[in-house]
Amino acid sequence: MRVPNTSYRVVQWTTGNVGKSSVEAIAKNPNYELVGLYAWSKDKVGEDAGELAGIEPLGVQATDDVDALLALKPDVVVYNPMWIDVDELVRILEAGVNVVASASFITGHNLGADRDKLEEACRRGGSTLFGSGVSPGFAELLAIVASTACDRVDKITISESADTTLYDSPDTERPVGFGTAIDDPNLQPMAAKGTAVFAEAVRLVADSIGVELDEIKCVPEYAQTTEDLTMASWTIPKGHVAGVYASWQGIAGGKTVVDINVRWKKGQTLEPDWQLDGDGWKITIDGRPTVNMQVGFLPPPDMIENAKNIADFFVLGHIMTAMPPIHAIPAVVAAAPGIATYNDLPLPQARGVMA
Repeated sequence: MRVPNTSYRVVQWTTGNVGKSSVEAIAKNPNYELVGLYAWSKDKVGEDAGELAGIEPLGVQATDDVDALLALKPDVVVYNPMWIDVDELVRILEAGVNVVASASFITGHNLGADRDKLEEACRRGGSTLFGSGVSPGFAELLAIVASTACDRVDKITISESADTTLYDSPDTERPVGFGTAIDDPNLQPMAAKGTAVFAEAVRLVADSIGVELDEIKCVPEYAQTTEDLTMASWTIPKGHVAGVYASWQGIAGGKTVVDINVRWKKGQTLEPDWQLDGDGWKITIDGRPTVNMQVGFLPPPDMIENAKNIADFFVLGHIMTAMPPIHAIPAVVAAAPGIATYNDLPLPQARGVMA
């Protein structure tokens, strides 16, 4: 446990899109000291952390020497790979270093026996592992807070909608079904496999209201493009998936009590023609009272003035993914060893971010 109001020694793990935003946020925040940077790519080893993040040099060189990073005795690793590496995390946690992650980890229950390995590593190292991000993660925190206005909760629904036409990441979108032939016999389970971390989010929300679920299931839907859809780096042919919907449902006593769903579409030639009510989330707490929240995101005026093209705004998604774990650092460092969720920690606070 750290003394309050002291800075936290931080090692940043990777410098992909989210990692770059993490480096910049850590460097600007007086509550954190960036002491090390892990580089997965050999060509980044020896480069300055700031230059890799697109900001001024920070005097911290990237390395792939894990032992050297752990020898720095950081308070926490900010872990931003897209997917977790269990063995890598075990090594960090056993060394007594806390981890806050955006890497498809909320409760760890999808991992089976690997979750037990992580718990044991936390126990041996006296460390804590926490996972968040924007969705899932921050969206569920909003729903958890909203439910505290009710004296009865019947159902919690988080509905995400987004037009992802300009989101150019086929490696992450193909696994959920985008670009697959609409009549491909292997299509049906793809959305569930590609969005499985939302099952952990359902469990998180159910735990927050003290409900033990009997079942968590995914109900997927797909829409096809009726014309070839050409994007920056790939083309979805006519008759292939350009719309993906996945509803993760937590069921108790025969009723759906938690529904976390995503609806993502590309282009204007979908069949069926899904109409989105803007990008963002609609959060509904059915109960007494029923609470409705519409959550969206806009760039600040200075960003609008300085943007050269639409791609300049994509960084907002990276920032929103990076910041929930970073803002949780003080609570995670102070927490008891083990896997922690929002239900175990005090409400995060956005300290050190005023301009």
